[in-house]
Amino acid sequence: MKTQIERIEQALTGFLPAGDDGIRTVIESMKYSLTAGGKRVRPVLVLEFAKLCGGTEDAAMPFACAIEMIHTYSLIHDDLPCMDDDDMRRGKPTNHKVFGEAAAVLGGDALLTLAFETVLSEKAAELNGYEKCARAGRLLASCAGAEGMIGGQIIDLESEGKSVSADHLRRMDALKTGALIRAACLLGCISAGASDEQMKAAEKYADCIGLAFQIVDDMLDVTSDEATLGKPIGSDAENNKSTYVALLGLDVCRSLVSELTDGAIAALSVFGSGTDILSDLAKALRDRQN
Repeated sequence: MKTQIERIEQALTGFLPAGDDGIRTVIESMKYSLTAGGKRVRPVLVLEFAKLCGGTEDAAMPFACAIEMIHTYSLIHDDLPCMDDDDMRRGKPTNHKVFGEAAAVLGGDALLTLAFETVLSEKAAELNGYEKCARAGRLLASCAGAEGMIGGQIIDLESEGKSVSADHLRRMDALKTGALIRAACLLGCISAGASDEQMKAAEKYADCIGLAFQIVDDMLDVTSDEATLGKPIGSDAENNKSTYVALLGLDVCRSLVSELTDGAIAALSVFGSGTDILSDLAKALRDRQN
């Protein structure tokens, strides 16, 4: 996966606009967060499901970059004072701490629009055809919009200071975190021209790791430290957020994450061989420390 992530990093910077001095600030804001590292889970999922369904990494790469751009924009906006008000991300000052709030908002907006420019680019069309690019663009819009990630974000914000149920959290996280992970898996399938059975299996895998990912996030906010996590810990409690840990306890959360990971791996049986990386990724997300 290391070589794969290096290819993703190179492709991401290749899609960034050159720009001139007049717009240099917003481009630097975009680049600062886009190249700040991270696990690159979503683009890896795109590439792996594309290969699993008979496609190629080259064809799926524009789709992989597009979803990472959307994910990065969401992190920039999440960190803003009007949202989670965080000062650190991945061990570095957050975007608005470096460029100011206005440039951070615009940098995030620019990454969101660049994602659609990328998925509908001539390069993407040459590799996938316009029909697949259109399907990919529509999927991204749906999963990133009001009925996807943004919808989950507003539910999250409006839940602060309130006592909510585990079912409420599941619905919120299925949108806020799960929608983009689901989109990543399905984008790889779209690029490769996957069957309906393969699409359903990919969606099941995504739903399992998406929920597990969020539960682990809640656990790390309690059990980790700032140096390991790369951002402040205890922010959920400070923002009066209900979490899986607060509702269910750490032991139940660990058990749920284990069950979800097993479910994700079981979903891959549809594909036969070649699923080792996706199985290992599910386990790595289960066991991650940051």
